[in-house]
Amino acid sequence: MTQSFGPCTVAILAGGMGTRLKVRTGSLPKPMAPIHGRPVLQHQIELCRRHGFTRIALLVHYEHETIRAHFGDGSAFGVELHYCVEGEARGTAGALVDALDTMDRRFLVLYGDTYADVDLTALWRHHIGAEAAATLLLHPNDHPHDSDLVEVDDEGRVLAVHAYPHPEGAAYRNLVNAALYVMERSLLPDVIPLDRKSDLAKHTFPAMLDKGLRLLAHITPEYIKDMGTPERLDKVERDITVGLPERLSGRQPRTAVFLDRDGTLNVEVHHLSRPNQLQLIPGAGDAVRMLNRAGVLAVGVTNQPVVARGDVTLAELARIHATLDHQLGASKAYLDRMYVCPHHPDRGFPGEVPALKIDCDCRKPRTGMIDRAIRELGIGRGQSWMVGDTTGDLLAGQRAGLRTVLVRTGHAGLDGKYPIDADYVMPDLSAAVHWILEGHPALSHQLLPVSAAAATARLVLIAGPARAGKSSAARVLAEQLRDARTAVHVLSLDGWLRPAAQRAEGGGVLQRYDLDAFKATLMPVLASSARHVIQVPSYARKSREVLPGRPVSIGPQDLLIVEGVPALMDDALNALADVRVFLDLPDDERRARLTADYVWRGENDTDLQHRLDSRERDELPAVRASANEATHHLSSTTRLS
Repeated sequence: MTQSFGPCTVAILAGGMGTRLKVRTGSLPKPMAPIHGRPVLQHQIELCRRHGFTRIALLVHYEHETIRAHFGDGSAFGVELHYCVEGEARGTAGALVDALDTMDRRFLVLYGDTYADVDLTALWRHHIGAEAAATLLLHPNDHPHDSDLVEVDDEGRVLAVHAYPHPEGAAYRNLVNAALYVMERSLLPDVIPLDRKSDLAKHTFPAMLDKGLRLLAHITPEYIKDMGTPERLDKVERDITVGLPERLSGRQPRTAVFLDRDGTLNVEVHHLSRPNQLQLIPGAGDAVRMLNRAGVLAVGVTNQPVVARGDVTLAELARIHATLDHQLGASKAYLDRMYVCPHHPDRGFPGEVPALKIDCDCRKPRTGMIDRAIRELGIGRGQSWMVGDTTGDLLAGQRAGLRTVLVRTGHAGLDGKYPIDADYVMPDLSAAVHWILEGHPALSHQLLPVSAAAATARLVLIAGPARAGKSSAARVLAEQLRDARTAVHVLSLDGWLRPAAQRAEGGGVLQRYDLDAFKATLMPVLASSARHVIQVPSYARKSREVLPGRPVSIGPQDLLIVEGVPALMDDALNALADVRVFLDLPDDERRARLTADYVWRGENDTDLQHRLDSRERDELPAVRASANEATHHLSSTTRLS
């Protein structure tokens, strides 16, 4: 039966039995399942109160007396509660239609088995501004294969609801019905049957679409999770403990990792134009899942000139991205948003789309896609990252104020379009995410004493075995010191490697470097009170070539950070540096990184093993002996390969 109260602006469907939770909750109704000591329904009521929704109808059924005994009239919780008791369970839609005379003309609907930290005010305003019949809160989740998925157009209008179970072989975008709605009361009696059980998601919304009513999507990265099983309940409690809902809430700027698509997430295919061409790079799904679980937004930003060329329609591109979502979903991973530039400035392709042949502001290396994501998702630039495989990705990230990571998959930065160096270089997306989430924070913490010691230094040396992470340490140290120093310059001794023909294995580490040439460049700078412009060569690891120098202007107050395997093996350099760092790592990780590096360079098994064995004999003991010269000793323990 339904009592006539009102008008209420919130309906909470709280009639569930919680059969799957009985091993935890016994005879308690599902909405009374405790999360950190309070019923989930109490969390929902408190959420509503925080956003000014204080007139709430509880649509109850099973053990409703228990719910009433705990909450009473709601005054103890700062709200006004009305109870609508359902005599016979008739599904979510049936329960709602029975309570309609309790509701205001427009109201929120929450499900009593979800934990949410969502800006209800923003959802409400979005609905009103669009004049929709109903607005559905949607989000990607880590189990799209067994969720109700919603198809949405570019304007945010709902086109279809694909209820679980999905047809075999179907691939849909990962936009999940999160069971939180704004609805218009007057439209519901015509789309909810009175003679049978019915479900809002599976029956009511499709019926509204069939009648031509406007359904709106409110897509958000905020936290909302079903906790209807013991496993999901445990997961929600863990997420709250580690602060995941807070990081996703938007109350503070969110952290994001912007991801290029081709060559970073999926295997590079020239002009990929069909869903069956898309294949995730090994480990990419797990890497994205790590970001999801850390509360770091995973945001795709991809140039797709195939659309402008007429090779792919926007609808076909949507199917390709549905396949990407489907494959990520198999790893329990998802992208929070995908931004696409369909433009291309050059004309003359057969079948091209003239309207898309423009010089836009969204095509990387321009920052339009990143800027839009930052606005729409509330992202903080300074704490966020760009990961990609081309120099265009790096330049876009740098221009947008992000830290940049180059991955050695896809083009591996060898496209040569723009003269730019990444902040960090990693083997693949998996290594990049480990670095972002674990390596960078850990090394930043370790480097704090070094940073303090280097605050007034002129020269810092960073040494260690090959692939120990010296260049990354130098970059992190530079980040820490840039605000306190006029300028910080990182010089890699790899730029002073001798030509490959002169670096025969077995000759010792010092034989491979021309330290005399390096000192001839460095010493005049250190001895002078004037500004110097020096040529700094770079080393191309893939080809093992030293490339011509680029000019670097160094002032007399600037800090120089010199990193390289033999950085602590020269007495003259050691005498000039007040801060000397030795960075080491466990042998198994060191060999794994070296092996991955040689494989990437194309070494065959015989040559690879020869190089590894040679470095063990003629390099490692001498390099580790140089640790005696260090003022600071650090350990790199993060897995990057």
